[in-house]
Amino acid sequence: MEAPPPPLPGFSEEQFRAACRELDQPAPAAGGPWQLLVESMGVRIYRLYDEQSGLYEYKIFGGLADCPPKLCADVYMDLDFRKQWDQYVKELHEKIYDGEKVIYWEVKYPFPLSNRDYVYIRECREMDVDGRKIWIVLAQSVSVPQCPEKPGIVRVKSYKQSLAIESDGKTGSKVYMYYFDNPGGMIPSWLVNWAAKSGVPTFLKDMQKACRNYSKNM
Repeated sequence: MEAPPPPLPGFSEEQFRAACRELDQPAPAAGGPWQLLVESMGVRIYRLYDEQSGLYEYKIFGGLADCPPKLCADVYMDLDFRKQWDQYVKELHEKIYDGEKVIYWEVKYPFPLSNRDYVYIRECREMDVDGRKIWIVLAQSVSVPQCPEKPGIVRVKSYKQSLAIESDGKTGSKVYMYYFDNPGGMIPSWLVNWAAKSGVPTFLKDMQKACRNYSKNM
């Protein structure tokens, strides 16, 4: 008999709390390891160079005007709706493997690069921190034998994301996001820079629009 596959890793209480704490952190100091990459449309994006992988980790601080935090979290978690508003989604669905929900996500890359795909778990929690309501979403890549790699698509084996959302005190949300992935293969640096500098603010703008349209879709 074959041994059963090891259980998929989950997320610890501390990981959720760490994401909450980031909402209160002052901006990373100038001259420190985190560099300010771009500030645009009320979004600040910092990056940290990782010597081992030669890649960057990103922290994003920003706001979504007129999008309450619960609505933001609902829109972010709704995979079917994401297919309607995110132009880079080629395929996106959730399946249950060994009792765990696993997401498969294929992302369109510009020609002549191969598309990338992700297999990951995620969890959303609404937390009460000293009377503040904070929504946290954590995601990380996992290896699932039932989701083998597909020919012509590069599997992203290392992906981590955390998202913390709370009210901005008005009608919108204050948002923190941490992001790292290793897209594999040779990705030209112009594309990496474009994705960080333009892709992230555009994604947040699209998400803001999606929040406004979400109630109409319900």
